[in-house]
Amino acid sequence: MQVGVLKESFPGERRVALVPSGVTMLRNEGFEVLIECGAGTAAGYPDAAYLEKGARLVTSRRELFATAEILLQVRAAGANPSAGPADFELMRRGQVVIAFLDPLSSPQGVAALARQGVAAFAIELMPRTTRAQAMDALSSMATVAGYSAVLLAASRLPKIFPMLMTAAGTLTPARVLVMGAGVAGLQAIATARRLGALVEAYDVRPAVKEQVESLGARFLELPLEVQGAEDKGGYARAQDETFYQRQRELLSKAVTGSDVVITTAAVPGRKAPVLVTGEMVAAMAAGSVVVDLAAERGGNCELTVADRDVVTDRGVVILGPTNLASAAPYHASQMYSRNLVNFLQVVAKGGQLQLDAEDDIVRETLVARGGEVVHPRVMEALGLTPAVAGAATT
Repeated sequence: MQVGVLKESFPGERRVALVPSGVTMLRNEGFEVLIECGAGTAAGYPDAAYLEKGARLVTSRRELFATAEILLQVRAAGANPSAGPADFELMRRGQVVIAFLDPLSSPQGVAALARQGVAAFAIELMPRTTRAQAMDALSSMATVAGYSAVLLAASRLPKIFPMLMTAAGTLTPARVLVMGAGVAGLQAIATARRLGALVEAYDVRPAVKEQVESLGARFLELPLEVQGAEDKGGYARAQDETFYQRQRELLSKAVTGSDVVITTAAVPGRKAPVLVTGEMVAAMAAGSVVVDLAAERGGNCELTVADRDVVTDRGVVILGPTNLASAAPYHASQMYSRNLVNFLQVVAKGGQLQLDAEDDIVRETLVARGGEVVHPRVMEALGLTPAVAGAATT
């Protein structure tokens, strides 16, 4: 089978779906690999590196769509709403698309793929099981985002992170609060600690306390009754508004006493909960920084504006980046590429497509096939029932 790697069209996207080392792995599995010219350039992987590994360069995007049986992307359909639709007319019935598709928040993109008759896999729906861990691209990208968030905050904070004892006196360390101790939050904690900051972290899941403390941070414990803190996939479960109101009251002191607040609380397919209010921000010291990693889902901070810097009258900076993984595209691409290679070894063993409906990895990620939307959660988001899934419209 021929695997095609497309150059990303999402504005500002610098990652690539397959790095040169991935070409070798796929060729060993029996695949032929086609690369759109320039696909890896922004991530630090020139065309020559792909040629050296045995890939074939394709100069025309249309030609790649016409030739490849499996298409690998970082962002497609709903995850690339402005430029992605231009690719729909190039797709062929029976073709396979593997990418981030944002199927729960933008299910119309999946419906459009279904109308083209392609088999589409949403890589962000990968089950959180031991077997699927090596294919968990969402966690891979969260690792990069957590790291990048701390560096972004450090670059905007008018202080340095570590404590320094100098001839000119002792400089106190910055105080960092991380809200949400998932993959991104834990990486943010580890990075802030390596930079020398004093770090506190909060999560509704008491089970993560040990992980937080193992990284050298203090775990904030609040007197809150949590209803089902964790879902079956290991993610924090959404709570009702009464809970969030009480949570905000209890977190206010920690927020206002921090130099940097990094928020990471997001629920797939739903608006992010507000954890930091405008009143909290108003009480923070001048020059403090909030980095909101949930900006794409509406933000954990009441004042967040996606992909814009907000500076309050008192000089507090609120940053709402929506694509921080792309800030370190070389290693983000390396991890994503390995995730996809591992995934292909499951869905296309020996270079031949094998969609086993009994396999939870296939079942949980396959969102469209044979002209129909087939994933229950995406169908629910579209207001469809199995009988009318094939009639999806945008």
